[in-house]
Amino acid sequence: MVDQRELDTRGIARAATEAQALNDRLAGRIVLPADADWDQVRQPWNLAARAQPPAVALPESAADIQRIVEFARARALHIAPRGTGHGALALGPLKDAIVLNTTRMRGVQIDTAARRARVQAGGLWGEVTAAAARHGLTGLAGSSPTVGVVGYSIGGGLGWLARRYGLAANSIHAADLVTADGRLVRADHEHHPDLFWAIRGGGSLGLVTTLEFALYPVREVYGGALYWPPERAAEILPEWRAWTDHLPDEVTSIARLRRMPSRPDVPQQLRGRSFVIIEAACLAAVPGAVGLLRPLRALGPEIDTFAMRPMTDLGPLHLDPHQPMPRIADGRLLADLPAAAIDVLCATGMPMPGSPIASVEVRHLEGALARRSATAGALASLDARFAVYAVGMAATPELAPPVARAIDLLLDNLAPWDAGRQYPNFAERRADVSDFYPARTTARLRRIKAAYDPDELIRSIHPIKPQP
Repeated sequence: MVDQRELDTRGIARAATEAQALNDRLAGRIVLPADADWDQVRQPWNLAARAQPPAVALPESAADIQRIVEFARARALHIAPRGTGHGALALGPLKDAIVLNTTRMRGVQIDTAARRARVQAGGLWGEVTAAAARHGLTGLAGSSPTVGVVGYSIGGGLGWLARRYGLAANSIHAADLVTADGRLVRADHEHHPDLFWAIRGGGSLGLVTTLEFALYPVREVYGGALYWPPERAAEILPEWRAWTDHLPDEVTSIARLRRMPSRPDVPQQLRGRSFVIIEAACLAAVPGAVGLLRPLRALGPEIDTFAMRPMTDLGPLHLDPHQPMPRIADGRLLADLPAAAIDVLCATGMPMPGSPIASVEVRHLEGALARRSATAGALASLDARFAVYAVGMAATPELAPPVARAIDLLLDNLAPWDAGRQYPNFAERRADVSDFYPARTTARLRRIKAAYDPDELIRSIHPIKPQP
């Protein structure tokens, strides 16, 4: 007798073969395991996520996505949307899901009068920042220009201007989406308002084809980083923590413990070394910003990169890798960062040679991030003072468990200061939706999921179980 798992496997294989016929109906294409570019198309940005879907779709339009949804529904397959795949590890192997790779949908339009951007599903933040900068505007980009706009934004969006302007999710004005039943809809405050509320911080409840969001009149910031040798971490981190108590909302900063990679794109004086680093972006005019930085500069950093920077020059500040990397990462929100928590960071988070952890960063929140607007989406605010995020490299599958254990040890030791919630974009391992939102928000998200995707056609990094 053939068991159910074998029948499922046969069905998935048959569906992959049938997908060949779908290519004739698409402006884009369907890529199958037998195709020469399969491994290139299948692999997400995070190389530690080794997905094995039956097919990868490369749509070029909303109509393509509708046809792919129709195809998947008819064969009891799921759809996993992917812009870049930075957070793909939580999705697992995807053996019963078509990956919807939106990399071919990259258009960016800037409306200078309305101060808005309209970006297609596969758009990257570097593309948006460059287009907006030509008009003296900017969006609420994160630290990496290679991250996709859609995934970053619907997962919250915590960037360099966050303490002044809040989460990127709450700057979204509208989205065009293909729903799980194949409809193309516009979601905003007047149309499908429940769906509009949900996608602003609630994740993938529809397949976004375009996103419209606010731009802000910021041409440049006073930004940079201060570097000290790792043995000074126990001295520098308390000073930074005290410094954050008196900052205006115009300053967003990050404290990092980092071992720099030995890559050619890393400056020679940093390559292969460990540091304690303070990064910041200041909207204040230069004299005011220089005054704000004086207490940190008085600590005698080895390297000081602060300068007036156009918004297009903020990408390299965080030194995020541009090329795909095999990484394990996770994070938590912290209610506070007292001396005992700093001791934990120094004892278990310092990425010295041989450590499985390559970087630990602590982001200062508060400001606009703590203010809850009545018109905000599912992730209205971050009810915490700090966010911690730890990363380690896992070049082979065997290296992943020790990296995960090291990150777990650090986060477990920080548990006394846990704020009780996680931030979706920093939770790169699968978590329940209730880990991110209060009970009322979780219940509402589950009702909206039941209304728009009761069969869970759409696979998201952090799944929302439908519940009427």
